[in-house]
Amino acid sequence: MLLVRAPPSPPPLSAATNFPANLERPLRLRGVSSSHAGVATAAAAAKPAASSLGGQKRKQVASVANPLVKHCVKLRLSAAYRRSCRRLLLVGLAPILEVCRFELDAIDYLLLMDGVEVPEALREFSGDVVHVSAAVMKKVSGMQSVDSTEAIAVMHMPNHFRDLGSHEDGDALDGLLSYPKRILVLDGIQDPGNLGTLIRSACAFKWDGVFLLPACCDPFNEKAIRAARGASLQLPIVSGTWHDLHALMTKYGMKMMAGHPESSSDASKGIYSLSKELADSLLNESLCLVLGSEGNGLSAETLQACELVNIPMEGTFESLNVSVAGGIFLFMLQPKGQIDRTSTP
Repeated sequence: MLLVRAPPSPPPLSAATNFPANLERPLRLRGVSSSHAGVATAAAAAKPAASSLGGQKRKQVASVANPLVKHCVKLRLSAAYRRSCRRLLLVGLAPILEVCRFELDAIDYLLLMDGVEVPEALREFSGDVVHVSAAVMKKVSGMQSVDSTEAIAVMHMPNHFRDLGSHEDGDALDGLLSYPKRILVLDGIQDPGNLGTLIRSACAFKWDGVFLLPACCDPFNEKAIRAARGASLQLPIVSGTWHDLHALMTKYGMKMMAGHPESSSDASKGIYSLSKELADSLLNESLCLVLGSEGNGLSAETLQACELVNIPMEGTFESLNVSVAGGIFLFMLQPKGQIDRTSTP
């Protein structure tokens, strides 16, 4: 998509002029009590730019010392900060457009390079459009070159994300997962690309949600969001412990299975081979599928609690990349009524 250059903008204003302390305004949190906001100030009122479209409020930021810039950088760098204020940062026009197919109203601020017009696909966005200098764009994005980074969005974290270790969410899963038939459980997946790809595959094959055990990377890490291609804004995601997962499994009578290489020496019990027959036998079962990291494998708790299943392969390879293996598992074990399973992978 081509971005249209806007009419010349007014001269940049200083940080002190743009964002006086007495005009700073707090974040508006959706579905979260203000006492749990976790951040005092997001951005302040700024002098409007020369024009506006579709009710958008146009602002200007030129200094990297601006409070909004500091807020955005912290969102990019800190998972704890993202969760405390329930905001996330999305860098790049392509992922913003993908996400906005599902959650256009989830954007708080749209940051655009000076002179860049709002893309046609975002003309219905009625929030704050902030035109920023190249220095600000570099600071916020963390990139040395911003030639291909002309847009950044500050977005609400989806309401269907639950962190069971946080004070604000506690153990509140009521209404999030209603009699789930298929839950993908990730055990120590630290690579954000793999994690995002697995979330995307779970969404594509109509699984009911994703449960993240400790040591998984944050699903709203910039790279994870980019790999998920909007799936992390559609699918319920829960972050919790094995105790939380066991309670969920017990409540809904879910069977526990884990993907595991057949030749691995740490498996002390028999391993099933993934097949059409096995998948068909599980059609009427409620199932949790656990996948572990390539480096550390499955945790001791997973090995003890789960039946193990492998993907039969020929040749000398012991295992596949976890996102590739996960895609095969998620397809073969998808809920009843989805794509027909025609053959063994």
